[in-house]
Amino acid sequence: MTIFRTAIPSPVGLLTLASDGRAVTGLWLEGQKYFGAGLPDAVQEKDLPVFEAARAWLESYFAKAPLPPLPPLAPQGSLFRQAVWQLLGEIPYGTVTTYGALTRALRAQGTPASPQAVGGAVGHNPISILIPCHRVVGTDGSLTGYAGGVEKKRFLLELEGVDMTGLYVPTRGTAL
Repeated sequence: MTIFRTAIPSPVGLLTLASDGRAVTGLWLEGQKYFGAGLPDAVQEKDLPVFEAARAWLESYFAKAPLPPLPPLAPQGSLFRQAVWQLLGEIPYGTVTTYGALTRALRAQGTPASPQAVGGAVGHNPISILIPCHRVVGTDGSLTGYAGGVEKKRFLLELEGVDMTGLYVPTRGTAL
């Protein structure tokens, strides 16, 4: 199967998108942890319809304009990760939830889960922003665990109008 890639500029830096030709299979921020494996072999292609749909959605998102429908998404991962990513997609724009709340939701669906396992799945989300892993915070409201970087997470939440009052953001060099 051929994988296609393209890059688009954004207020949080260059975004790299991957697709199987029908759906978005990856979206990574510049410098993100777990950046797309296999992308060096991907074919550069900027004009795929799915990339155009993703570009339109992202431009609307960053402009705070009404959002068009999401392009088709096809993240690859275990059944557990798929379940977590499905829940991430249900977090409303401009709101946050916690790893614990996601864990409870999975357990209510009959899926065994721990906050640590949920955190691992959230951190390995291959389609950042479109699958809004940035909307997950620590139980105490802390902006923890964003593979794209905490400052980019803060930027995205502020862009969405999330009330950042009282959210703890760790600073670099702070001893635990």
